[in-house]
Amino acid sequence: MEKKIKSLKNKANEIRKLIIKMLACAGSGHPGGSLSSSDIIATLYFEIMRYDVKNPHWPDRDRFHLSKGHCCPALYAALSLSGYFPSEELWRLRKCGALLQGHPDRNTPGIEVASGSLGQGLSVACGMSLAGRIDKKDYRVYCLLGDGECQEGNVWEAAMAAAHYKLDNLCAIVDYNHFQIDGRTDAVMSLEPLVNKWEAFGWHVVQCDGHNIEELLYAFAEAKKIKAKPTVIIAQTVKGKGVSFMEHVADFHGRAPTEKEREIALRELEEIDKTDEARQE
Repeated sequence: MEKKIKSLKNKANEIRKLIIKMLACAGSGHPGGSLSSSDIIATLYFEIMRYDVKNPHWPDRDRFHLSKGHCCPALYAALSLSGYFPSEELWRLRKCGALLQGHPDRNTPGIEVASGSLGQGLSVACGMSLAGRIDKKDYRVYCLLGDGECQEGNVWEAAMAAAHYKLDNLCAIVDYNHFQIDGRTDAVMSLEPLVNKWEAFGWHVVQCDGHNIEELLYAFAEAKKIKAKPTVIIAQTVKGKGVSFMEHVADFHGRAPTEKEREIALRELEEIDKTDEARQE
């Protein structure tokens, strides 16, 4: 287990470095939520989900839908590290006609559905889950939501439908970093009591530290055991995690780092690698 956790931490930090590099190269994008979701996405793609990069449309693959599509740099980094496309594509992020657009679309290998219009992703994930049941497939569907996105009414319509149809092959994850583009979520439109809301809608709720790999592994394992109802993992995270001057800063919801900020951010992320290595010795 210790070796697995170390490997996943390394993957998450590599994803963070790629996020910083590609956003600085593009000159635009969304670092804050991409960095906060890196551990979640690393755990899914390098431990939890089953897929085949040589056969992206394998019928029995697990499905991942990034409902908060503006945080696609984290997903693109994971897809590249998994082997879906060459890393050179990362440096063409947000370029006209490039493989990697500012929000996910199906031209990109490994992307299931286009996303970006917030509030719609959980409905899409419900459809995937129902399709799996109809087709008698045992794949699982994972849907990553932003916390600000949970202010959208469509999220709760989908939540109600998922519970009604007892979609136990569906696992939603809320990246609860407490910030959205206009500031703190509790100031813009409070989500609390968030756990009680999901439970009231008929979901099994797991809470965890979204930057603690061990807790994430246990949360996903628990979700697989739950029958006759969907599961939501409420992952407590830090906006801009890993880069000191981006953490808890709303401005970095949608502002790419400058070249100077890029250098500082990458140095800090390299220090995280060194610190983790020292702890293992």
